[in-house]
Amino acid sequence: MTAKPAAPLDEVMLAMDVVDTLRHRQDLATRELAGVTREQQLIDKLRDIYHQQGIEVPDHILKEGVAALQESRFVYDPPKPGFGTSMARLYVGRKRWGKPVGAALVALLVLSVGYFGAWQPYQRGQAEAARIELSEGVPARLDALYQTIFEETKVQKAVVQAEGLRNRGKAYAAEGNSVAAEKAVADLTALRDALRQDYSLRVVNRADVQSGFWTIPEVNTAATNYYIVVEALDADGNALDLPILNEETGQTEVVATWGVRVPESVYDSVAADKRDDGIIQNNEIGRKSSGFLDVEYSLPVLGGAVTRW
Repeated sequence: MTAKPAAPLDEVMLAMDVVDTLRHRQDLATRELAGVTREQQLIDKLRDIYHQQGIEVPDHILKEGVAALQESRFVYDPPKPGFGTSMARLYVGRKRWGKPVGAALVALLVLSVGYFGAWQPYQRGQAEAARIELSEGVPARLDALYQTIFEETKVQKAVVQAEGLRNRGKAYAAEGNSVAAEKAVADLTALRDALRQDYSLRVVNRADVQSGFWTIPEVNTAATNYYIVVEALDADGNALDLPILNEETGQTEVVATWGVRVPESVYDSVAADKRDDGIIQNNEIGRKSSGFLDVEYSLPVLGGAVTRW
């Protein structure tokens, strides 16, 4: 078999190839060096290897490769642990951790923009709006309600109540107590609405509701309290739900029917009217007119009421 002519290689490329050959034939080189200390035998062995491949390598290139082997240039020494080594390993493995870390950074950026760019400004805006409402809006509403009550009422009692509520509400607003200030607004609104109500108070005369009853109070078992059951009807005959203070419990309840305490004589008169023909002829016992707070009764009452019986 005719050997192929050697390719024209410069010395650098030849030196690199010798190093590569030694790396792949390191077992041979190690054995030769260990068994035969003469460098020339290893060079001869390398020359023979290249000659079989049709390549002629100068002796000084072969000597350089052998020297590199003797100097352990091919021994891999792992880098010592340290910051630089850790950073290098992170960089090499960036394809593995890059995407999840990038996604996490993007998510963090979005959250930061949302929190600092949207949520915090929104919160500050809400706080500023609440401050303005408490310092300006609430006092303005209190003044407007008071003025309406002052103009519509026909009794001084309502003006006195309205003025007290307005002053308390403004004081709470100045203190920053929004709950108490809004409560004053609600109470003034309820006072205004109560002034505007117009209804007649009538004894209930239906089969499903008794028209009167009597009780013996626990605090005085020797006494008897008499009540007639009433309801408030507006101009169209619609029953109204009103806040009524129960004298037995001390609690105010919003009800459609309640018991008004009356003298025994009034109770007997209403009972007799109903026994006559089953219908209470004189069933209107009072009227609440717009501009007034209290019912004007047309018969004697004792000023108490109950919501349950």
